Amino acid sequence: MSKKTAQILSMVFVAVVAVTFLPAALAQDGSGYTADSLRKLGGAIGAGLAVIGGGLGIGKIGAGAVEAIARQPEAVAPVQTAMIISAALIEGVTLFAIVIGLLAAL
Repeated sequence: MSKKTAQILSMVFVAVVAVTFLPAALAQDGSGYTADSLRKLGGAIGAGLAVIGGGLGIGKIGAGAVEAIARQPEAVAPVQTAMIISAALIEGVTLFAIVIGLLAAL
């Protein structure tokens, strides 16, 4: 699957999820767009975008590490260490963003 196809599929998935859950989020008390429903929708979208960004970041790190190891097989240990540290930092920031997004939805 090409990078462009993966991006398009990701956008379609986010749009389908938004359309699926949008009526339930906006029709909580029957009055339509309330501050509470929009806050919940914003928190959910923010958490979803954080997950997508984190996944793309860790994917890029993995691809770069595999490419670097393929070019220079004797440098496996330093590349692997740097990759794991970078992935852990990205995962931590992603988890923090998810928590903030979900707290905004409460």
